[in-house]
Amino acid sequence: MEQASLTRTTALAGTDPGARPVIDMDYVTDILRRLLEIPSPTGYTDQIVHFCGDEFRRLGIPFELTRRGAIRADLIGARRSPDRAIVAHVDTLGAMVKMLKANGRLELVPIGTWSARFAEGARCTIFTDRGSYRGTILPLKASGHTFNTEIDTQPVDWTNLEIRVDACCATEEDLLVHGFNVGDFVAIDPQPEFNPNGFINSRHLDDKAGVAVMFGAAKAILDSQALLPVDCHLLLTISEEVGSGASSVLHQDVAEMVTIDNGTTAPGQNSREFGVTVAMADSSGPFDYHLTHKLLTLCRDHGIDHQRDIFRYYRCDSAAAIEAGNDIRTALVCFGIDSSHGYERIHKDALRSLAELIALYMQSDVAVPRDRLGIGPMGSFPWQPTTPAETPEG
Repeated sequence: MEQASLTRTTALAGTDPGARPVIDMDYVTDILRRLLEIPSPTGYTDQIVHFCGDEFRRLGIPFELTRRGAIRADLIGARRSPDRAIVAHVDTLGAMVKMLKANGRLELVPIGTWSARFAEGARCTIFTDRGSYRGTILPLKASGHTFNTEIDTQPVDWTNLEIRVDACCATEEDLLVHGFNVGDFVAIDPQPEFNPNGFINSRHLDDKAGVAVMFGAAKAILDSQALLPVDCHLLLTISEEVGSGASSVLHQDVAEMVTIDNGTTAPGQNSREFGVTVAMADSSGPFDYHLTHKLLTLCRDHGIDHQRDIFRYYRCDSAAAIEAGNDIRTALVCFGIDSSHGYERIHKDALRSLAELIALYMQSDVAVPRDRLGIGPMGSFPWQPTTPAETPEG
């Protein structure tokens, strides 16, 4: 542990929280600004791991790291088991240098799944073994004065992009002299804008907004000195964008895990940029019935605006945890995001609602008390409803 363990509370288990938590939104937005300033494409996350570790130290929350840098921080409750986890990811989309080109520019491949359309025109930082350089991602035919209408008809594809580096490089030899190599990491500028009306526009809100929500909920718990019924682990993963996510940071003691990530606001989706989006399923299948409905009940009981959604082409940290063989209940709660994996937009309202829900969840009893057993007898194994619904009158 990075710090001495906190004293176990004497909270009574089995009680649900009372009033909605007070979320320090100035803190949440400040943390989000600072997270966005730190380049963290998957595979190049050490700097942001140090930042998050420093913030856990400042809050007085003990934590530990995996070999590669995933973080598990601990809020101590009245009981150790069946304990819970909240997870968000600090890694973002990005790119890598695929080839040094004869024209002194860099071919690249994406890190994570995102469209070359959103890479065109992006400013970026290239991290070489000697130090960093700035550059711009451009289509191969970038000048209308030269290529006329071909700038609009060339295919949108990563093979039609290159990085123009801000260095005197006109040949492959020039690139080598400056220290560029195949495999250099490329971080895309976030270009954040925090508008007075609450809208936030930026790249990489997925999932740095989720990390900011986690810190905001944890601060609310500490500020209120709320007593938790069971231990709650705050997990920050470093490889969600390439699919492995929470597969390595979980210990076998965790019984239920709630993922914080984005919910896509687009035609055919029910997500909104306001309130909380509770995911019922993603591309990996349904989320746990009992844990998901517990979160829906917390929203209803505490007046948190919310909606449900299902994502066909989306997976999160929960999927990686299940595929790694963890026997845990999982759920996904989201802030609504427009233009996901592009130039994204969210609203502060969703961050506040989501932080409130997470803080309430931390204070509530576990979804299924029998989960403390792991494998064992039937005992109090839960039921899902099967009785016919009553027809509303009128």
